[in-house]
Amino acid sequence: LSLSVTYVAVAAGAGGAVVSAPIVLGAIGFTSAGIAAGSYAAGMMSTAAIANGGGVAAGSLVALLQSAGMAGLSTAASAGVAGAGGAAGGLLALLI
Repeated sequence: LSLSVTYVAVAAGAGGAVVSAPIVLGAIGFTSAGIAAGSYAAGMMSTAAIANGGGVAAGSLVALLQSAGMAGLSTAASAGVAGAGGAAGGLLALLI
């Protein structure tokens, strides 16, 4: 497998992850209007609230995902998502 194919796979994985993150967040219920009733996100929020005595803790996974769903990904979050997508693309290229 050539190195250029690996580079293309890493770039595609990174770009694809950043572009698809808001779509995936919305699909599981983290929307710009809040958490969608009856969604996977609502179940996560319920579980987090029960575990924390009735509230969702600031900085928790649910809070971070809802923030990203409402406002979009921050620069740091975009970099993290791109890194994870790039790593997945690179691993996929090695497996092919």
